[in-house]
Formats: sequence, C-alpha cells, structure tokens
Amino acid sequence: MTDYRAHFDASVRFANGGGLEANGFRLDLPSDALDEAEIGRLFVRHLGLALVGEARLTNLRIVEEQHRGSRGIVAETPDTVGGRRRVIDLSHRIRAGLVTYPGLPSPVITPHLTRADSRDRYAPGTEFAMDIITLVGNTGTYLDSPFHRYADGGDLASLDLGTLVGLPANVFHITDALDRGIPAEVFADRAVAGSAVLLHTGWDEHFGTPAYATGAPFLTEAGARHLVDAGVALVGIDSLNIDDTETASGGARPAHTLLLAAGIHVVEHLTGLGAVPAHGARFTAVPPAIEGFGTFPVRAFAEV
Repeated sequence: MTDYRAHFDASVRFANGGGLEANGFRLDLPSDALDEAEIGRLFVRHLGLALVGEARLTNLRIVEEQHRGSRGIVAETPDTVGGRRRVIDLSHRIRAGLVTYPGLPSPVITPHLTRADSRDRYAPGTEFAMDIITLVGNTGTYLDSPFHRYADGGDLASLDLGTLVGLPANVFHITDALDRGIPAEVFADRAVAGSAVLLHTGWDEHFGTPAYATGAPFLTEAGARHLVDAGVALVGIDSLNIDDTETASGGARPAHTLLLAAGIHVVEHLTGLGAVPAHGARFTAVPPAIEGFGTFPVRAFAEV
C-alpha cells in the first residue's frame, strides 16, 4: 500500500485572535484523494490546535512518501486487514569474517564435530554437526545492557524479559534529516513512555562497507536525556552507534551513559526499519541470559 504525504505552507487564524504561519510543512495523508480543506483539518488535528477560525494552505503538493507518524493518521495495510500478522526481521545476518564495527574482531566459525566424524559415534544414517563460534559481543545487531557501561550494572542474565518482548514500537523515520545528531525535539509530538523508540536513519544501507564507519547519525545528549525523562524502555538505531564516535567527540558517550544508567536497553545496528510503520508495531530483541556479560547479538524483529 502506497503512503502519501502533503507538502505545503500554511496560515492559521485563531477565532480568539492571533495566528500561526508554517513554511514547508509535511504531513502524512491516509490517501491521495483529499482536497485542501480535508488536509487543512488534518493539519489542525496533528498540531492539536484549538479555536481555529481558518486554516489556509498554499503551495500544496501531494507526493508518494513514507509516513513519519503524523497524529490522526491510521494507515491500514493489507498485512493488518483481518487481523493477519506480519513479522519484519530487523537484524543483520552474522557470518564468519563479518565486520560490524571497524577495529573489532570478526566472527570465526570452526567445526567442533564434523558430520563425517559423527558417523562413528551414532547409529547408521545418523549424523550431526557441532560448531564453535568466536565473536565479540558487539557483532551484528546487538543489545547493550547496563553492565556494558557500568561495572555494577545489570548484566544480560539480569534483564527482565518484559522489557525486551512485544514492546510498543515508536519508529521515527528521519532518513532526510539535515544534521547527524538527532535532537530532543524530534520526539516531542509523541507519548513514548514504556515503548521501544527506534531511530530509522537509513544508515544501514552502508553496513559492511567502509562508508558505514564515518559520518554516521547518532542520538544527541539532549535527545537521550529527553527519552530518559519520558520513561522509554529501549532505544534502537540502524547506525554505527547510538553515540557520536567521530574524533571530535573526544570519546564522550552521553547516550550510552544516560540510557544505560536509567536501565534503558540500547540496540545498535538495526536494519530494515523502513518497513515498520511509525506506530502500531511491536518490537522484540532478546539476547541469551549470560552472566557477567554486557553485550550480545539479538534477533530483533517487529510484529505488524
């Protein structure tokens, strides 16, 4: 099902005096068959404006474009009609030699028991393969627990499954952002308490290439502080890191520091977030329960 958005300038006059001007505004639409007056009403509803006397739109264009989460828009897709469920995989595949984060070791997979050797141990026609994988916890799509940042923080085995499974997902589609840093203001239009906030930057298209390592989007300190104050359960990003890792950052990691101190899980190197609607999905990312370990790959997915 195609998504549509309206691009326009707007002039609002309030019935009790005063007004509001908007330039280059973009708004999700339920279809491309709406006229100016209908789009104006959606605009007023999205902003939550009261006592509007008139809303006039100019330079109106309707374009095919992915929804970003405008209020008042509930887009039903063929996957949700009749209660059918769709599961969207949001994880990178792990393989021997995979480079996730430049400078960290790649996975090494070796056999412990080959099928040929197993034939001498089992009944005729019965064979097994057992393999050994050596990897750093920060491989593929992975989850950070508080122990990753803090020596006295909870490890992977301590995490409450209720904070990892079936979380309401708030996806922020910001592939056209002008700045690398994602500010607090991006989150201001939604109630995100208890949810998984997923940052769709589109940077995953560079995964596994040299371009992935530099210029990556990240969550600003102010953005992280806003999400902590809002009481989110988890924050995920489809980028190199939740923090800015460029040299100019001086090694500071404010997003990790704030989020993990608050017990908010961090999932990095997501992929495929463009297929997940802005709201209405459920997100799951569960690592194994390993004691004394802070980070490990997950199979992250969304249920739509």
